[in-house]
Amino acid sequence: MEIHRDDVPGHGAGEAALQRMVEEHGGQLFQLALRFCGNREEAEDLVQEVFLQAFRSWATFRGDASEKTWLYRIAARACQRRQRKRSGEPETIGSLNDLLPFDEPRIAALPSAEDDALQTQIRREARERIETAIAALPEDFRVPMVLKEIVGFSVREVADVLGLEEGTVRSRVHRARLKLRAAVDAGLPRTADPVPPPAYPEQTCLDLLDAKQEALDRGVPFDTSVICDRCRTVFATLDLTQDACREIASTGAIPSEVRDRLLERLGTEASRREKTS
Repeated sequence: MEIHRDDVPGHGAGEAALQRMVEEHGGQLFQLALRFCGNREEAEDLVQEVFLQAFRSWATFRGDASEKTWLYRIAARACQRRQRKRSGEPETIGSLNDLLPFDEPRIAALPSAEDDALQTQIRREARERIETAIAALPEDFRVPMVLKEIVGFSVREVADVLGLEEGTVRSRVHRARLKLRAAVDAGLPRTADPVPPPAYPEQTCLDLLDAKQEALDRGVPFDTSVICDRCRTVFATLDLTQDACREIASTGAIPSEVRDRLLERLGTEASRREKTS
């Protein structure tokens, strides 16, 4: 449910609206903060900073964007202020050849849909690998990826939040998605026998990959009936990667103790403003 500025008119409008926004968006924002900061204490500080800034800026919100987009713009600026190269953070995300199995003789062997136990194990391990891989992404790729695949914004909305061109966001999300896919792929068993090379040029595989990524961006099906085994495996692990990201998002309720401390801070800020107004 979106909250509108005129839902709660009067002096307490900002406090009431932000309390509702904590309940609606606090969980996903906390997930973003965890992946940006790398530890819980700093993530909680970042969430508090974002909501306090939103409260102080409430009077400037004109409703020309959704409140969720407005809130995440504030979050993006807060992330930029805190941005620093973390120990061990890579300078680049790697080339396409590094992220795709074009030169590997054996590729990932995914279990059949009927093997529920193995499917469950693979999904669990994929999520664990993705959690680690997200934290290791370079900053310029990590935040767009989390906003798109975990928070659930469209490419256009991510571009709006971050002040970037849609093409830039799309490129960064696609490369980050491939990086996470490679992490998932590394934990899967391999085919017993070498896989023959595709019957068509590598560029055709890359063109198909672009089409698959666009389908993932838009949330629409992609036909995999007439593709090579390597492409089929890459696309299946891309689906597994996106599914794992959605599972991360579905468990993103803000911890009660974090919510309580945040609401207490908002109440203290509101009381201070009352006394000085």
